[in-house]
Amino acid sequence: MITTIDCNNTKITIDLAKPIDISIPIDTKKQNINAWYVDDPTIKPVSLGEWIGSVSAGADVNFNTINFNPHAHITHTECVGHITEEFYSINNHLQRYFFLAELISVTPKKVGDDAVITKKQVKEQITNKNIEAIVIRTLPNNEQKTSARYSNTNPPYLTEEAAQYLKEINVKHLLIDLPSVDKEKDEGKLLAHHAFWNTSEKIRLDATITEFIYVPNTVEDGNYMINIMIAPFANDATPSKPILYKILV
Repeated sequence: MITTIDCNNTKITIDLAKPIDISIPIDTKKQNINAWYVDDPTIKPVSLGEWIGSVSAGADVNFNTINFNPHAHITHTECVGHITEEFYSINNHLQRYFFLAELISVTPKKVGDDAVITKKQVKEQITNKNIEAIVIRTLPNNEQKTSARYSNTNPPYLTEEAAQYLKEINVKHLLIDLPSVDKEKDEGKLLAHHAFWNTSEKIRLDATITEFIYVPNTVEDGNYMINIMIAPFANDATPSKPILYKILV
């Protein structure tokens, strides 16, 4: 399943048969990832009188209701509508799905009680200035990220200067394995979000931030094609399934 994609007037060849899934699903059979002080997600069969929407309970079909928050429980992709009074829908503003990406691994720097990803770290790691997407894997890295409980833990975050730099080199899609690009408790400043989306000037409506990814250690840093697949929600954010593809030389 070899295919060639035209990306910014550059022909890029990938093998669609070898996807690298970097999403974290909702899985209520185990400890689910969780952030932002909300209850865990639930997946339960519908009950209508004596009828229960479960084949094991005698129904013809499984008919479940899923209760979750995209920002708190699953890999999600968001647009600037996440931080604006005016409504913007990720389903309207993400119109392309394949992008040239670079995966980098960064050990957040200790600054007081915080751990931050700095402009210097990001700038030193990026080798291709033509990328449209950046995928940031924080170190140390392990599978505990797929079930971590982040509320009140002050996770690492991106500095405003780092987000500003990504905007300046025209990175449109920022993906990270943390619950937010910003500090957990920052008095609502959301400096990295605002810098990346350029909210003080011409808003970058086509730019997205994807949080709660997980990139296994077996995946090497470097250039990839990424497919950012989203669920069609008319909302500021939606569950997503970003897939990396190695670029064939």
